[in-house]
Amino acid sequence: MIIKATNTRGRPALRRTRTGTALRPLRHRLDPAAVEEIPFRAGDGVRLGLTRVGGGEGDRPAVLLLHGHTASADMFLLPETRNLVDVLLDDGYEPWLLDWRGSCRLPYNETGGKYTYDDVALYDIPEAVAHIRARIGDERPLFVVAHCIGSLTLSLSMTAGLVPGLAGVVSQGVFLTPKLAGRTSLRMTLAGELLRSRIDHIPVDFRKVGLWSRYTPLFALASRKAECPDPTCQILHNSAWGTGASLFAHENLTATTHDRLAELLGPAPLWILPHLRRIELARSVVRWHDTDLRYRALPPNALDAAARIDTPVLLLSGSENGLWLDSQKLCKDVLAHRQPQLDVTYREIPGYGHLDTFIGRGAALDVFGHILDFLGSRR
Repeated sequence: MIIKATNTRGRPALRRTRTGTALRPLRHRLDPAAVEEIPFRAGDGVRLGLTRVGGGEGDRPAVLLLHGHTASADMFLLPETRNLVDVLLDDGYEPWLLDWRGSCRLPYNETGGKYTYDDVALYDIPEAVAHIRARIGDERPLFVVAHCIGSLTLSLSMTAGLVPGLAGVVSQGVFLTPKLAGRTSLRMTLAGELLRSRIDHIPVDFRKVGLWSRYTPLFALASRKAECPDPTCQILHNSAWGTGASLFAHENLTATTHDRLAELLGPAPLWILPHLRRIELARSVVRWHDTDLRYRALPPNALDAAARIDTPVLLLSGSENGLWLDSQKLCKDVLAHRQPQLDVTYREIPGYGHLDTFIGRGAALDVFGHILDFLGSRR
């Protein structure tokens, strides 16, 4: 359903508001009978998506997959490549996919109530883990493979003690010590100050906004010195929603995946920038809500509470990560110094950027083996 809001003087507002929260269907090549879509709401009432992919035997270790912000569970199910779900199923695991409130399969990045990463860490991830535990019991191992902001918010949940007893965690891109390039940090600050009063999100699909829109200057800026003529690719690969960063190594994508970028990555909300900016300045995952008692379960600074991590962690990153740079290597070095008792391993994937570690044409050969080796040694 779509309604048109009005302001207090009776004049129609400029933006039309989508009120439905139905998830967009997942695209995959699996047997539909093996894909179980589970009705799921977070404790604060927000509708999320939780999908179980059955592997046959009932004693398989479970693996929860967490996407990045504006992505979705689709990034783990690409039908055009050998994807992570395929690899996990073949190796005897039961994948579970969470579409948390930052998923582009849900409308919250464009419409609906605003949120911070505190909400993801407090509600979405712990309650998904609890739901999976209720289904699989306490005897079967439960792992987590998390990408980007999914990994960053997971670190806040872990250091709060909200997801105890995990068998192991694979973190891709960023974990406890976010680090952006200087120009990316500067542009994020400028966008937060100059654009948030004018627009509330940055789209990626130029076909939906059209040439004569308020977003056109952003696409024009992203196209500067771009080698690819596709506007969606330009704003993601050449600009990362206007920040000047890059989300993938272009040559690592198949033509089909490249053509699906507007489906795989959705609009980026600008109202999340203050929290992300605070995190980046602190070089740590910090809580946004300092006075709201509902969030007191979360530590003010996740890095300071890292001793509460009770599971082995594998830190992955592409050598050409154009968004988070060497955040994962920094995390390994910091934890080795501050919390040497933790079981933390770092692996760098040569020739890969950020998102292509999951959606790249050769990820099954170059990346997923590291994940399987880590899970297999702890199952």
